[in-house]
Parts: sequence; structure tokens; C-alpha cells
Amino acid sequence: MAVYTEVSDDELSTFVERFSIGKLLSYKGIAEGVENSNYIIQTEDGPFILTLYEKRVNEEQLPFFLDLMEHLSTRGITCPVPLKDEEGHALGRLAGRPAALFTFLSGMWPRKIKPVHCAELGRALAELHVAGRDFPQQRKNDLSVNDWRPLLNQCIDHADELQVGLGELLLKELDYLEANWPHDLPKGIIHADAFPDNVFFRGEECSGLIDFYFACYDLCAYDLAICMNAWCFERDGDFNVTKAKLLLSNYRKVRDFSTEEVDALPLIARGAAMRFLLTRLYDWVNTPKDAFVKPKDPLEYLKILKFHQAVETSGAYGLK
Repeated sequence: MAVYTEVSDDELSTFVERFSIGKLLSYKGIAEGVENSNYIIQTEDGPFILTLYEKRVNEEQLPFFLDLMEHLSTRGITCPVPLKDEEGHALGRLAGRPAALFTFLSGMWPRKIKPVHCAELGRALAELHVAGRDFPQQRKNDLSVNDWRPLLNQCIDHADELQVGLGELLLKELDYLEANWPHDLPKGIIHADAFPDNVFFRGEECSGLIDFYFACYDLCAYDLAICMNAWCFERDGDFNVTKAKLLLSNYRKVRDFSTEEVDALPLIARGAAMRFLLTRLYDWVNTPKDAFVKPKDPLEYLKILKFHQAVETSGAYGLK
């Protein structure tokens, strides 16, 4: 489950009273998610989402995320919008944790990804990138290329316990990525974690994006590569070029790529695979065996990394 902090009826009722949404009627923990504690609450004015931010979240960065969601909403992006209390504050404290209330976003994330989902994601991601162009704040990507070596150093001693030779493979790949990583491609506000469980659909239409807590200022193509890795590989590890082509072609209908972005996509996709391989490896090494949340398999992203290592041009992704 993903409710790490329990709240009592009285303290939640008191918290809700600060907002103009009527009295608290009911609340229930949401099992999905791994970073924070989330509840769906029902008040006299309808459903809302309550998020309690756990220890892994940097409290000083929370205003950036909340302000970004509010900004994107004003630019037509459907996402949760933080509510403000009677004093105009979106961020408060509940049960000893930073906490915020959000509008409820209807829809469900796709358990079985179809090509049409990838097409819709491409459009939605491009619209997000365009909408974020005039957002006045910036946040560094804490998990970009310069952060991967410290992360690897913390878990490399256990890498070969997962697969023999993994440590050496990761060191060589990281040397290559650090030496060749592009820094002069178009940048902007990116989601950086638009996995299927963070993108909602109603039928075959994207109804919005959630979980902006990795959002940052970085390469737009990096955001696309993260999505391609998360949405366009089947459960058996095979790459689905039809899904990738739809993702990329629908993205460029809203925001076209530069020639340099197209050329760099195989390299950036390798980096995106490395980022999630390393964070999964770190969690695999450091998560207690009796933890509520089971760490995800790092080797899933090793397969994705090896696929991109063999790609010579972006034509392999369906791009012309």
C-alpha cells in the first residue's frame, strides 16, 4: 500500500475546515503510488485528493510543484490543481507532514497500453511542454546525467548480486553517457515521470496527467525518451515501433523536433533507461525486505538500455 502516514478523523476534519469545500464526509487511502501518502476525500462539495508528502520529498521544492500545476491548469493542461485555504496557502501540515488538497481528476490509467494511448500521450506531452514555456520558475533535474554516478556509487557493490557483470556494464555505459550527453538541445518544463500510472484516460482520450513531483527544467527530448521507454516496450521486453511512431508523430504535430533532437534521440533514450535502471537498483539494494512497497525490477530497464545501445538512427523509432 502507499499510505505511510495515517490521519485521524478529527485532525483531517480540522484541516478540511480551512478550505471552502464543505464538511468532510468520508476518506479512504489510495493504494497506488510509492512516494507519498494519498487519500481520496469526500466533502459536501465533492471528491478531492489529499496528499501528505513523505520524507523522500524535499519540502523546500513543494511550492515549485504546486505553482507549476496551477500554471499548467491556467494554460489548458488538465491536471490536479492545488486548493488554497482561507489565507491563500496551498501547502499546510497534517499529521506531522506537509500536506495539500487537490481537485479530483476523473479517469483511469491504462493497464493494457494500446497504440491509441501512445498517440494521445504524445499530444498531451507536447501540450505540456508548450504550456510550460512561460512558467517563470525553474528547478534543476536532480536525476540527470551528472547525478547518475553518485547514485551508482551507492549501490554498485551489490549490482552483481542481481546479475553477474552488471556493475561493469553500468560503469562503461555511464562513462559513455557522461562523455556524449547533449546539453544544447531545446529545454523547458518537463514532467520527467509520465509513466502509464500517471496519465489518466476516459475511454481512449487522455483526461489528464498527475504526479508532477519529478517535474523540472531539462531537455524536452529526455521527457519523450522516458515516455517511449515506459510505454513502447511490451511486457516481454520487445519494442513496439508502432507505438513509438504514434507517440513521436503526434507529439511533433504540436511541437516539432529540431534535427539535432532527432539525431540525439537514441543517446537520450539510453540515458533515460539508465536513470530508471539506477533508481530501481538503488531501491532494490536499500528497500527493507519487509517494506510495504516491493521494489521494481531493475533488469526490465537493462533490457531497454541494451535495445537502445544497438540503435544507430532514430529511424528505428519510426521517425523519418
